[in-house]
Amino acid sequence: MTEGSRIRPRARAPQEIEWPTLALLISVHGSWAAILITAGTLVPLVAAIALVPVLVLQSSLMHEVIHGHPFRSRRLSEACVALPLGLAVPYARFRDLHLAHHHDPNLTDPYDDPESNYLDPARWRRLGPAARAVRRINNTLLGRMAVGPVLSLADLWGRDGAAILRGDRGLLADYAAHGAGAALVLAAVLASPLPLPAYLAACYGALSILKIRTFLEHRAHHAPRARTVVIEDRGPLALLFLNNNFHAVHHARPALPWYRLPAAYAAERADILRRNEGYRYRSYWPVIRDYLIRAKDPVAHPLWTGGEAAPVPAQLVPPPRRLPAPGFQAE
Repeated sequence: MTEGSRIRPRARAPQEIEWPTLALLISVHGSWAAILITAGTLVPLVAAIALVPVLVLQSSLMHEVIHGHPFRSRRLSEACVALPLGLAVPYARFRDLHLAHHHDPNLTDPYDDPESNYLDPARWRRLGPAARAVRRINNTLLGRMAVGPVLSLADLWGRDGAAILRGDRGLLADYAAHGAGAALVLAAVLASPLPLPAYLAACYGALSILKIRTFLEHRAHHAPRARTVVIEDRGPLALLFLNNNFHAVHHARPALPWYRLPAAYAAERADILRRNEGYRYRSYWPVIRDYLIRAKDPVAHPLWTGGEAAPVPAQLVPPPRRLPAPGFQAE
């Protein structure tokens, strides 16, 4: 995707308002306001910790809105997440980059997948010792949570800033709208008893928690169908991520709302795991245990050949088959 290009979500089949998503949107924003209002009765650290899951959930709800929930009207849905409570990323950029990520043949591509954590091996070889050390730290789960937000935001803001300076008016409009929303959020924080540094710490904490979800969502693999993970978790992290841990199901059926993903997975578990060649974890605990201080993958894409991932012979790749979804339009 070229910088600043506009990607519109696919329309989804007409249906009623998705009340679970709408109820969660109301609850999240209400909780955010309640924490700010009552922050004077709390130790700032406690208030900041209480804000972290709220901010994580709002980010997860932004992801739901990108995929057409909870209303048929895109404008109405996007109005529900108009306030950037987490401050860091403009919704419009999140939307465009995430929809580009949903082109499954490009998954893990160091250039064409905006959410890839792999580097082109040639770029990796050009990095100096300090940059390599930081990238290696970032490839552990603890490192991803500690320095990952800084690296990803620096990359996003750097590229977008350069594009704006080159005259990209679309990106400028995205950041202007984001700035107006962020100003409202900051005004509310400054009017509350919560110290601004505590709020900023909560924003960073939320980004760190989100890095747990994205840490191993996709792996380098010859076959695109086998690049996406399933984590069979139904605990607190699954709730915070709105069941996006069933990530192979989400990529197969991106229009399916969060509260239907577990049942969709249970109904076709064997087929899903066959298609993604068993890329599965039973919960987030093995991920944390095995990779907290150990890298799962190399920084350089292990299959990169200079223009694309090394191909697998066509006869070894079964034809792709998406999960059945009446009315679904493929991304």
